[in-house]
Amino acid sequence: MEARKLLQVSAIENGTVIDHIPTEAVFSVIKFLGLDACTSPITFGTNLDSKKFGKKGIIKVSNRYFEDDEINKIALVAPSASLIEIKDFMVIAKKTVQIPDVIEGFVKCFNPKCITNHQKVPRKFYVTDKENLKLKCHYCEKFTKKENIIIL
Repeated sequence: MEARKLLQVSAIENGTVIDHIPTEAVFSVIKFLGLDACTSPITFGTNLDSKKFGKKGIIKVSNRYFEDDEINKIALVAPSASLIEIKDFMVIAKKTVQIPDVIEGFVKCFNPKCITNHQKVPRKFYVTDKENLKLKCHYCEKFTKKENIIIL
């Protein structure tokens, strides 16, 4: 008997599909976007076959479109991701995330003595290396490497 290999997931009428997420980043994206508490239908998959990346993850979120700061968060952990916005079952926009030059508000400084960790000062970083993801704090000028980034 031949095994069926086709898995079908319903199309979404309105919302966003986040595609080409590295498999190890899927649950991080779900958490920092607050999708674990979302009341709209969400479908996700991880370790899916991808011709371009070998393996990938995907998240479909009904009735939700993401703001620039949320897209910037996605870019930090999934720089290969693409966002597909859907309205009335039709693709209305498709874009690849881009790591911004400046990150404001949602990354914690790695330096425990930084003023941003002790006072209500807005966090701000400059991206000094987009390929290896390295950030420089605007205030204390310490560098934070990719493996030490904490998204708030």
